[in-house]
Amino acid sequence: MSSGFDAQIGAACGIGTVGALFSACAELHARRVAVEYRGSSITYGELLDRVKRLTAVLAARGLKRGDRVGILSRNRPEYLEVELAAANLGVITACLNWRLSERELAYCIELVSPTLLIVEADLTSGVPAESRTCPVLEIGPHYEAELARQPARAPSPTAEPEDGLVILYTSGTTGLPKGAVISHRAMVMRALVFTSELGITPHESFVAWAPLFHMASTDHALATLLRGGTVVVVDGFQVEPLLKAVSEHEIGWLVLIPGMVEAFTEGLKAQRVKARGVRVCGAMADLVPPHSIAAVTELLQAPYLNSFGSTETGLPPATRALIAPGELPNRLSKRQNAFCEIKLVDSSDNEVAPGGPGELAIRGPTLFSGYWKARETNAYDFRGGWFHMGDVFRRNEDGSLDFVDRAKYMIKSGGENIYPAEIERVLLSDKRVTEVAVVRAADSRWGEAPVAFVACRDGTPATEVELADLCRRELAGYKRPREFRFIEFAEFPRSTSGKVQRHELERRLKTSA
Repeated sequence: MSSGFDAQIGAACGIGTVGALFSACAELHARRVAVEYRGSSITYGELLDRVKRLTAVLAARGLKRGDRVGILSRNRPEYLEVELAAANLGVITACLNWRLSERELAYCIELVSPTLLIVEADLTSGVPAESRTCPVLEIGPHYEAELARQPARAPSPTAEPEDGLVILYTSGTTGLPKGAVISHRAMVMRALVFTSELGITPHESFVAWAPLFHMASTDHALATLLRGGTVVVVDGFQVEPLLKAVSEHEIGWLVLIPGMVEAFTEGLKAQRVKARGVRVCGAMADLVPPHSIAAVTELLQAPYLNSFGSTETGLPPATRALIAPGELPNRLSKRQNAFCEIKLVDSSDNEVAPGGPGELAIRGPTLFSGYWKARETNAYDFRGGWFHMGDVFRRNEDGSLDFVDRAKYMIKSGGENIYPAEIERVLLSDKRVTEVAVVRAADSRWGEAPVAFVACRDGTPATEVELADLCRRELAGYKRPREFRFIEFAEFPRSTSGKVQRHELERRLKTSA
């Protein structure tokens, strides 16, 4: 065959882009409901029309392949429109967390240098002063007016499968967020893995209640729109809208996370809501009390997803195990997903012996493309052609995987990742503080919560109220310590290298509880 013919075959056999695949799906199912929001419905045909117009808006504003558009918004249909329109142009959507403090938000915006910020109207005042040099398009009348001025003829798609689709921010071990770049290829493969591993069908719905700046909602909402299902958009955890969605829709995966399982269960009981059909529910079973898992699965008559994935990997590497309805689990071993390879390695990246603990390394088509502007971090985390997750597992004789610990210390609170270094840096900005160590503590509602051990200078003590006020100014609510423990500098347990031993402080918390 000639090279020209080979190129044509390669183009036809490519994995496709999110924008092109959505357009094909929308044209095929134009009358089907694509999005529900606050009692209103948007069909696929209507959504496609709006996406085409917004694509033209972005192009008219000069955005081109490789540029970034930042979105600062709560959950609403426009969020999905922005992601899909940007996808047509090969523009990357940076999904900004509106819950961050101004300092944190300014860093995230500066990191990606967006060409345009699209902001929900009542969040505009929260855009940091140093970020206001970037043009802002408010979601509301201005947004609608720009769409109305554009014809429903989008410019020809220019995106390629390996182009960045979205940037989702993850906490960094240095305390600074990292921007994980998810490509079109990765998102399309994540959509296929959802369908394959969870058995989700094209007609099943998804309730996007978790923030769309997180993977749980963005990944599965886009996956749903690529296969013709309905995305029910809910602005955060609200019991009533969730109960309504469960009673009216057949749902493929109902995301439930620590901190809201019990409230949702009580709602099901109190209102005697009967689920129309849930294929699978839950996430992060390790952080949910076993009795809560048994109760909610019994009421929904749906198994609980014993998940282990990440923003960087999607559903893999180990989100295949299910906990049967009504079962009180006594072990939470994970099952490796299909469509990925994994290995457990020691500190020298040698595979560990069977039954031994090792850091999980993975490769596969759902993987992200690296962190934005983080060359050294990417080189280290992707060493040897494998992505090293920083999580330690042990493989059992039956092939299942048991989570051992986080190689990089992290707190998981209600689905949010919190690294202590960020909190410690804020507390150490108070000149009276001489040492800080933030550790994780069990929390009956959120699974885990941060607790700060603090030492102050002699004669100039800081009070708990003062430190709490400092954290309130500088940190998102979920990152603020649940409590402060004041101890002497000499009381901090240390290793021979002088590092604070967090596990010893955790032990102190447990013995004093």
